Amino acid sequence: MSKPGSAAEDAAEAFLQRQGYRILRRNYRCPAGEIDIVAREKKVFCFVEVKSRNSDACGSPAEAVTPEKRRRLCRAAAWYLSESGNEDAISRFDVVAVLYEGAGPEIELYKDAFECEER
Repeated sequence: MSKPGSAAEDAAEAFLQRQGYRILRRNYRCPAGEIDIVAREKKVFCFVEVKSRNSDACGSPAEAVTPEKRRRLCRAAAWYLSESGNEDAISRFDVVAVLYEGAGPEIELYKDAFECEER
């Protein structure tokens, strides 16, 4: 059982801001799916999936980003870029893993965690 998604997303957002990301949207929803965090790092649009767990006994939180989830994120990202008039922008997919073991959350960032097959 993991912490509520919003708590993990709050922790991830604060972490990303400390890393120099500018947060554009949280919980972006469209007909193609949902993106936890849309951000910019310099000129790159970053579509961030946040995963959390209370233990890594069943694997790291990042391992929970399944191929189907990746496909949905890719479709949602394309929708976002089109909707915002940024179809030709440079973009990537990051995963933030939040592990709640011990005193506070351990946060790990996986930059450019995966690529879309159909781009």
